[in-house]
Amino acid sequence: MNFEKLVPNVFYVNVTAGLKLFVDCLGFTIGHDEIKSSQPFCVLEKDGLCINLFENAELAKEHNPEFRLVTKNIEEVYDKVSKFHPEFLHPNLKEITLRPWGAKEFALKDEQVGIIIQEW
Repeated sequence: MNFEKLVPNVFYVNVTAGLKLFVDCLGFTIGHDEIKSSQPFCVLEKDGLCINLFENAELAKEHNPEFRLVTKNIEEVYDKVSKFHPEFLHPNLKEITLRPWGAKEFALKDEQVGIIIQEW
């Protein structure tokens, strides 16, 4: 059995909120766009990663996912986010911190999703 990638589904009350975090802040691009359809949806892509964003208020109330994005240059990511999108820095982990398990991490959040940026 072989898998090529894991593609999470993320539900937002308004999909444009997710676009601000993933596209504007983290640099994902829209690979498939049905944002203006009756059931807004898009596929975001970056560096071989994919995320499906859906606009569905009912499901958004039930799901608040948290993801880890692993990088080899956490300082570069942090510098860009803190300079251009500091509103997404999570108040509980808003600076790069060496964690007890040996990883450097900082965190982001919007109204729906938590993202931990991590470097081992």
